[in-house]
Amino acid sequence: MSAKLLGAHVPIKGGLGNGLRAGKAIGCDAVQVFTSSPQQWYAKPVSNEQVFDFKEAQKETGIYSVVSHDSYLVNLCAPEADMAVKSYNGLKDEIYRCALYGIPYVVSHMGSAKGQPEEDALLMVAAATNILLDDTPDTVTLLMETTAGQGSSLNWQFEQLALILEECHGNPRLCVCLDTCHVFAAGYDIRTPEGFTKTFEDFERIVGFDRLKVVHCNDSKREFGSRVDRHEHIGKGLIGDEAFRLLVTDSRFENIPILLETEADGHAADLAHLRELAGEGVAQVR
Repeated sequence: MSAKLLGAHVPIKGGLGNGLRAGKAIGCDAVQVFTSSPQQWYAKPVSNEQVFDFKEAQKETGIYSVVSHDSYLVNLCAPEADMAVKSYNGLKDEIYRCALYGIPYVVSHMGSAKGQPEEDALLMVAAATNILLDDTPDTVTLLMETTAGQGSSLNWQFEQLALILEECHGNPRLCVCLDTCHVFAAGYDIRTPEGFTKTFEDFERIVGFDRLKVVHCNDSKREFGSRVDRHEHIGKGLIGDEAFRLLVTDSRFENIPILLETEADGHAADLAHLRELAGEGVAQVR
């Protein structure tokens, strides 16, 4: 069975409802949104009118699979106390906004070590996450995003995800969003059937496939193992078509949102290409 929930990160000018409408216009079955600016701590309160419009847009578009991405500023293991507090409160507020909208998943990069030993930073993230999950509505699940390991970003190895999960006692509200560009740059070679199979066997063994709730679907401008995060359009980067064909034809991903984060003006073409790779048409060399 081919993937059923293909989509993209969509703009939200005029409200989240318009994001769904924009997604529908380019052929999305699922979307990712920001509920507030990803570059600012401040966010306006969510109004009843905004929630109503979002719910109406879901009815209009049939898009009920919606994911939020938190602020890029969040760092739960920030060595500066004021930044750690801002990060905790910012992610907490994001979860509360999603609860108001009825959005079930929040994707987060979680943290960067910033000169601290990685294990110490991971334990700080886990400690903050334990408190955060106890302090927020249980209708929203927090998704740790796999990173490329650029700079001091955490969660570029599956073992790091597993450590946080273990420290959080396997909390069912803590799961994973896997980014194809990021794992490739981090050293997981998904370009061939053998590499793809091994990567997800490792993920199953170390993390557990049941924890995988969302996939960010991006090709890579940078080399395998570079630990540099640079997205490219599907099939035009150094990962190539085969990995994405394997992804969208693997029955394990049939009901998992697979979301593009490439340049927005190429999303429609990338979606069409993914559907071709899934067998809904003949894939063309681009």
